[in-house]
Amino acid sequence: MFLVAVIKQYERAVIFRLGRYIGTRQPGLTFLIPILDHGIRVDMREMVIDEPAQSSITKDNAIVDIDYVVYMRLVDAEAAVINVQDYVGAVRNLATTTLRSVIGEMTVEQVLSERDAINQRLEQKLSEVTIRWGVEVKAVEIREVSPQHDIQNAMTRLLTADRTKRALVTESEGDRQAAINRAEGSKQASILEAEGDKEAQILRAEGGRQASILNAEGFSIGLQRIYETAARVDQNTMALQYLDMMRSLGQGPSTKWIIPMDLANAAAPLASALAGMAGRNGPPAGTTGGPPAS
Repeated sequence: MFLVAVIKQYERAVIFRLGRYIGTRQPGLTFLIPILDHGIRVDMREMVIDEPAQSSITKDNAIVDIDYVVYMRLVDAEAAVINVQDYVGAVRNLATTTLRSVIGEMTVEQVLSERDAINQRLEQKLSEVTIRWGVEVKAVEIREVSPQHDIQNAMTRLLTADRTKRALVTESEGDRQAAINRAEGSKQASILEAEGDKEAQILRAEGGRQASILNAEGFSIGLQRIYETAARVDQNTMALQYLDMMRSLGQGPSTKWIIPMDLANAAAPLASALAGMAGRNGPPAGTTGGPPAS
């Protein structure tokens, strides 16, 4: 007589005959010999282990409560039945102890800020062990991390102090940058002003030099013209100028004159010219050529 069993699509049946494993039945009808055969059904669907919050101690001796879930599925029905008594309980206990081990290597700040890293480490450590149970860990997700109240208060104060420090640093950095910008602007203004003064002085010096050159050229031209005019003046003209000077002196109130010796030399040509003119014109009317009467 045979016992007929129906194996569902998501199930597998691990069959033992007289206590010895003889095979794993696939979905469909399965025939078993009563008393001799014994079958164990296993569910091959993905399972979720929802653990309550577990208390763990961090590296800096802070107590945190961690709520997490484990996603797993059977990949080897034979190993799940033969190699472990209760694969679900085994995975649950292994996940709890592994979580505490991982949290013990991290500080409370890291636990709060590195959830993805914790999930990956838990998944890796669990997979290394559960593979021999025929269980594949798909994912480990931490849903909530709750430090104790005193730690939360301390972290709140620390966060406030850190934000205040960053605000002060940002403000001081802004003030420093503003001071640098103002100093740079003053520097550029001073440089531009100095360059302007330099250009003005150069232009003034250039103008003075050009004026001096023009004055010198004008003076040189004046001297040249005086020299050319003086070269055209003859000795008679000079003598007439001396006589005119004597006339001016005679009209003055002074009774004593100091006459340069060169005046006679200058007047000599004029006297000769006058004498020549008298010889050509003859003696004046009413006079004779003889010596004057005594």
